[in-house]
Amino acid sequence: MQRIGIDVGGTNTDAVLVDQDKVVGAVKTPTTRDVTGGVRKALEDLIALVGPEAKNASSVTIGTTHFLNAVVERRRLNKVAAVRISLPASASLPPFVDWPEDVAAIANGGHYMVRGGHEYDGREIVPLDEEELARVGRDIREAGITSVGISAVFSPLNAEFEERAREIIEAECPGVRITCSHSLGRLGLLERENATLLNAALLDLAEEATDAFQQALEQLGITAPLYIALNDGTVTNAEMTRKFPVYCFASGATNSMRGAAFLSKIENAIVCDVGGTTTDIGSLVNGFPREANSTVTVGGVRTLFRMPDLISIGIGGGTRVHDDPLDVGPDSVGFRLTEEARVFGGDQLTLTDVAVSKGLMEAGEASKIADLAPDYVDKVLAIVHERIASNVDRIKTEATEVPLIAVGGGAPLIPTEIPGISRVHHVENFAVANAVGAAIAQISGEADQVFQGLSRDEALAEALKIAEEKAISSGAAADSLKTIEMEDLPIAYIPGHAIRARVRVIGDIAALSGL
Repeated sequence: MQRIGIDVGGTNTDAVLVDQDKVVGAVKTPTTRDVTGGVRKALEDLIALVGPEAKNASSVTIGTTHFLNAVVERRRLNKVAAVRISLPASASLPPFVDWPEDVAAIANGGHYMVRGGHEYDGREIVPLDEEELARVGRDIREAGITSVGISAVFSPLNAEFEERAREIIEAECPGVRITCSHSLGRLGLLERENATLLNAALLDLAEEATDAFQQALEQLGITAPLYIALNDGTVTNAEMTRKFPVYCFASGATNSMRGAAFLSKIENAIVCDVGGTTTDIGSLVNGFPREANSTVTVGGVRTLFRMPDLISIGIGGGTRVHDDPLDVGPDSVGFRLTEEARVFGGDQLTLTDVAVSKGLMEAGEASKIADLAPDYVDKVLAIVHERIASNVDRIKTEATEVPLIAVGGGAPLIPTEIPGISRVHHVENFAVANAVGAAIAQISGEADQVFQGLSRDEALAEALKIAEEKAISSGAAADSLKTIEMEDLPIAYIPGHAIRARVRVIGDIAALSGL
């Protein structure tokens, strides 16, 4: 069973062919401005390396920063109409209230506050104002807005009003695309609403990107199904990506962590991924990235959904070295590394030049940096090592020594000894661990909601059922599902024996199950 994994980074696009538990071939090519061009070139190089057999792969998984970059760079976001069902509550803080002005100016297609919503115990605040929703739908249609985000107070407890609002607005605006906040999960109205609006703003780009990826496969004669990597180290089918692009924001870092676990056979460790632009440091727990439990800020917008617990610092192969005073980064030459780094004939001193001078890696022509004094190189590396070590210490949650897995094209920049680390593991194919993680990823399903009137066992059983249904609808084989997380939290302030249950399952891609 052969699988193709592709990871699109800020500097390089990597592609690998994995057969069972070994990497058959791997290539690295500069990322292109249009992203899909780099994906096509990486696939072409991979086919040239391993032969036409790559076209017969069982699946193709792509991890991309496409959607995250769109938010960070304030580009290619479509206008979104925000509909909040909450009045008479929450009127003082309207949708988009805490967004950076430049992002809101692009994405804000108007907001509408409607009477309705539920209390924390599931009771109605007031009945849903369906006549007002119909008027809102007509206004949205007349304004030419094609994407709508609907949020309601405590909708993760009771999604009835959001679903009814969807029906009414779809009737008034045929063809409109709607994201409901309960689909993205967790309590916290503003953060959940923000994630919903970001998702709705990315729907045009999500459709365009997935279609372009699919076309790239077809042009090269690859008929395998396409999957997109998610924030939690798993994958979903292209159709789900079109609906929920926000779930793909941090897939690059999680791909690297999953790839690190696969290549090292270590399931609990710190992972340090040094790419061309940044170093991402995270923690592996049972082979999967540890998730952040706090609010996650994306492009200045506060959200609350599944994201890995990571620390990112401006250290990578393309990071610039500055003098007067001596400093490293955080700016990077990015995908222009092979044009601007001194070892490649450019005039920018980067950490790749420093690593080549020290003999840590081979790239370009070492003769072009013969003027770098050894003590100068050591001082630069001392800065790099200190920053990596201090941030590794920040990500740790225990005082005992733990292993660290070094991956990414810039992995040679990681010091061989780090306080609090029992051993630094350098693995084979470390430079393409991100693409390996994409290739071997499984499909997941998660339930995170509050149940009332059920016992603990009944609430967990119901959450498990929901998680399994989500995994299967995303393309997982039902007979391969395995529970990897299950927790419950009694909520004392909600009457009726309320329990928050969170269950996460993973399973093999249905098309590959049994092969």
